[in-house]
Amino acid sequence: MAAIYQAVYRRASSLFCRSHSTYVRKMRYLNELKEDDSLCRQAQTSGTFYLFHHLSPFLQKVGKKYLVPQLSAAEMKRILEKFNETEQWIEKSVLIGCSDEHVPRFALDLGALEKSVIESELKGSFTDLRKALFIVDGTDSPLLASAQSLLRWHDSHQYCSKTGQPTQRNVAGSKRVCHASGITYYPQMSPVVITLVSDGSRCLLARQPSFPQGMYTALSGFCDMGENVEETVRREVAEEVGLEVESLRYSASQHWPFPSSCLMIACHALVRAQQAEISMNSLELEEAQWFGLEEIVEGLKREPRSSKQDDGSFLPWFPPKQAIAHQLICEWVKQQTS
Repeated sequence: MAAIYQAVYRRASSLFCRSHSTYVRKMRYLNELKEDDSLCRQAQTSGTFYLFHHLSPFLQKVGKKYLVPQLSAAEMKRILEKFNETEQWIEKSVLIGCSDEHVPRFALDLGALEKSVIESELKGSFTDLRKALFIVDGTDSPLLASAQSLLRWHDSHQYCSKTGQPTQRNVAGSKRVCHASGITYYPQMSPVVITLVSDGSRCLLARQPSFPQGMYTALSGFCDMGENVEETVRREVAEEVGLEVESLRYSASQHWPFPSSCLMIACHALVRAQQAEISMNSLELEEAQWFGLEEIVEGLKREPRSSKQDDGSFLPWFPPKQAIAHQLICEWVKQQTS
């Protein structure tokens, strides 16, 4: 009987904690906003808005910091009135989250309006997302990335792939529906593996021609249809640098909005030191090389501006801390020095 009472008590305690959990309440509120158009429309009148212009987020520089302002619904109304636009513009926004206090957050692209006028009015600038992700606070980066991905998805999925008929979005922007076919479309992410290869004492980094001068990073590639993560890692390493992976382990994941909405799955892979000669695929990579611990530590300290030498060449530097490749490299350094 005592065991039964204990089980009932644990169950009741669990339910009590969950019902009072800030995170659980927030997630359930967000789900209600996605499912209930009238509730979401009401939330747009009290929420905050992140602004974009042709998918570039709006930033303000305060001192040496770049901030991502959140505009209230009242501020949005004032700005739209300056352009003689109606508040119906706000209904083009997409839901991207909410605060712990249940203040909804929306993203709105004002690409049809004059960019310079908005920038002058709000004393800021619309910035390319690639740059923005590396200069704003780490808590803002995921919101900007998810916001741009969702705005881009709506822009490219306005018609049904089966019927060719226009699709209609719900108020939250969490789905689109083709009423002719009954098909519901949801935003999707493409899985991508990003792999730091090591032979035990060195790690392998590479660069593509499109990269900024001097930047090296871990290998990456999209998962093929039917592949699991392990198979993708082994195939990509074999294809790009001609090495055979002996073992691998998962590290972490990160949403990345380039080239579209991707889920970066970060792994460490080990190859045999006796079979570590690189055979680079020049169709995919411009350069790939092994780096020792000392080179990696120095490269982590180096910024892009400080990498150019007097002779015009560039010293190696690595992705900034907001990128999951940076995390992989730091984990490898920690493992080598522990």
